Amino acid sequence: MTATVEERKATNKALIEEVLKAYPEKMAKRRAKHLSTFEEGRPDCGVKSNIKSLPGVMTIRGCAYAGSKGVVWGPIKDMVHISHGPVGCGQYSWANRRNYYIGTTGIDSFVTMQFTSDFQEKDIVFGGDKKLDKIIDEIQVLFPLNKGISIQSECPIGLIGDDIEAVSKKKSKEYEGKTIVPVRCEGFRGVSQSLGHHLANDAIRDWVFDRTDTGHTSQFVSTPYDVAIIGDYNIGGDAWSSRILLEEMGLRVISQWSGDGTIAEIENTPKAKLNVLHCYRSMNYISRHMEEKYGIPWVEYNFFGPSKIEASLREIASHFDDNIKAKAEEVIAKYKPLMQAVIDKYKPRLQGKKVMLYVGGLRPRHVIGAYEDLGMEIVGTGYEFAHNDDYQRTTHYVKDSTLIYDDVTGYEFEHFVEGIKPDLVGSGIKEKYVFQKMGVPFRQMHSWDYSGPYHGYDGFAIFARDMDMAISSPVWGLTKAPWKK
Repeated sequence: MTATVEERKATNKALIEEVLKAYPEKMAKRRAKHLSTFEEGRPDCGVKSNIKSLPGVMTIRGCAYAGSKGVVWGPIKDMVHISHGPVGCGQYSWANRRNYYIGTTGIDSFVTMQFTSDFQEKDIVFGGDKKLDKIIDEIQVLFPLNKGISIQSECPIGLIGDDIEAVSKKKSKEYEGKTIVPVRCEGFRGVSQSLGHHLANDAIRDWVFDRTDTGHTSQFVSTPYDVAIIGDYNIGGDAWSSRILLEEMGLRVISQWSGDGTIAEIENTPKAKLNVLHCYRSMNYISRHMEEKYGIPWVEYNFFGPSKIEASLREIASHFDDNIKAKAEEVIAKYKPLMQAVIDKYKPRLQGKKVMLYVGGLRPRHVIGAYEDLGMEIVGTGYEFAHNDDYQRTTHYVKDSTLIYDDVTGYEFEHFVEGIKPDLVGSGIKEKYVFQKMGVPFRQMHSWDYSGPYHGYDGFAIFARDMDMAISSPVWGLTKAPWKK
């Protein structure tokens, strides 16, 4: 029997009160601000966000270095990205996001390689500027075809005061205008990886845009239909399945940020006629900058599930002429029967299944439409490192009585899942094995559980298959969730 909205609200309220009782009074008071139930008509989800995590809880957040190197800069394929500091940060961020790219590793692509300055005690004491200078020389000898270098600062760099900007300027002149970008993304900055995105965007603004000595921008020939894909990291090929649709409707994609992207594409982006923004949280900063400085409008789009794809294609087309609008309708019409076949196959198996999400970036809201296209229901969602505007945007996706949890702790998330009893949990690698051991079907929604793409029409077929595979697997007959015992 399906619970009413009011019954769900009461259940959510009781669950929140239960988890808060486990905390000391001061901590409970602070965590209470991050837990809520969405109520229809509210301008936001009723939670505080982008606040420092509490010591002693199992937060799932990353650091500023992770946001810069791991998300924004790392996928730029023809640049070498130096993890500047001790070896650990570089090792643990090494090729862990499945940012697919086309190229030859070590020749024109370096995404899956690790470069680190491998700080030792003497570097902490005497500084690492000379070591950084030498590393750049070594990179030029070993990999002379690289198109640029980024310096991703780890915590010790900010603590000891290394002047990475001076080294960057010096080596850029020495190597005839090579793009060398210092990024002050020390892990201790900010409250999560979100600040790392912002710092990475600022570094692109200050060290990449407006350069005229690289030769890339001078070779660019503009057209009226130039667009840039912003904030798609090509996890499992996502950007490719999105790009196909934009090109089918007559647009020319001149840049991808930053999955399968190049430094030349980034330099050329200010020539675009429209920036199409996928991950708002990581790239809204640079999109706003380009709008203010270059007059380039930007539009947020969602290519998860046919309903959102249709709406997004029409929104993007509205910024161009009638020819593009007509082609957008042709693309929608072409794929509609294919998508209906996917829905007809999987919806009878997935109809009414309840899902709880907890992911980073845009996924806690953007993927909701894809689940709903399959008849599934989102009963709880939350972000690792959202800001208030993310939760405002989430109100357009969630339904009345949806449980909302910001920067949820491990204890809270497990308790909520036991109380709500979802049919599927979509979260990250840290949570995957906890819930599978609890007997709860799970999909890793940061990097698609080694599957994908999930974007675009091609991706929806894979998404539907994977959700069905997770829920319908016979393995769940061999184990039981806690509430079934």
